[in-house]
Amino acid sequence: MGVKAAIGPAPARKITSVDVARLAGVHQSTVSRAFSDDGSVAAETRARVLAAARRLGYTPNAIARSLITNQSNIVGVVMAGISSPFQPYVLEKFLQALQERGRQALVFSAPPGQEIDDILPAVLQYRVDGLIITSATLSSARLEDCARAGTPVILFNRNVPGGGASAVCCDNVEGGRLVANLLLDAGHRRLAYIAGSANSSTNRDREKGFTDRLYERGIVGTLREQGRYSYESGYEAARRLLERDDPPDAIFCASDIIALGALDLARERGVRVPDDLSIVGFDDIPMARWSAYALTTIRQPVDAMIAATLALLQERRAAPDAPPVTKLFPGALVERGSARRASGEAGGPVGG
Repeated sequence: MGVKAAIGPAPARKITSVDVARLAGVHQSTVSRAFSDDGSVAAETRARVLAAARRLGYTPNAIARSLITNQSNIVGVVMAGISSPFQPYVLEKFLQALQERGRQALVFSAPPGQEIDDILPAVLQYRVDGLIITSATLSSARLEDCARAGTPVILFNRNVPGGGASAVCCDNVEGGRLVANLLLDAGHRRLAYIAGSANSSTNRDREKGFTDRLYERGIVGTLREQGRYSYESGYEAARRLLERDDPPDAIFCASDIIALGALDLARERGVRVPDDLSIVGFDDIPMARWSAYALTTIRQPVDAMIAATLALLQERRAAPDAPPVTKLFPGALVERGSARRASGEAGGPVGG
């Protein structure tokens, strides 16, 4: 005797826009336009369509709609070095800003040792409306791939002059100059710089602004330690600097997370901050404001930079052949307790 297959309830039929149109008494195309909210459907008609959709439990198929409109309403956000606190901080703000504009984000992260170029083909398969690349760059060949696909690319927090892509970033050179002035005005003369990733434009520009301004004011022979944008590299670089026979009395770090590592090392060594050693970072991540660190730093205007990035992305979709532009935003010096001020006073003690 054969075994009969168990018979369960038949799967529910999927509700379509045709069903919504029939219930609302409109054409199917009106349903699509009502959900796009492009202003082409009268308010009363749109309300009737949305009420019918709620009654039937209908939700539009965003993928199917993107094939019709040639717009996915999805922006690709490609990040490198996401372990640094600055990147999740920026990502959260990007997600919020995109949602406020009725868009969604598709996030890609390049793991350590992998280039952004390597993951770009997978990103383009998702037919994103544009790409925002943070803390990394693309080769000219990959930029051409994006152009052929009709996908505009904006670099965020990176600047590659002549690289072919539009960019939005903080004025890192001027930020470095602000730090140099702060430390010299406070009486420091044995200065050091802890660098971030060697191939990054942010590190290059911050160091250039810092050292150029020191030279203009008569300071040469600045100490330097190569690091990465990580807590551990800041800690180890500070250890090497403070073990010297001629240790610095002030350290400018290429990022806040580097500076936090340097602060902790100084605290462990019994160095009084800021009395014996001033430490300055760059970014103004939330941790920099913690009372345990009270880090003096350069604040990047992240909200303004994100708004400019999204506006530029929209402009590039409307005019894909427009030449690339670079928009620089000034950073702001935020004085807290980790660095002496010109008067010799600090905002408050930081261990020691």
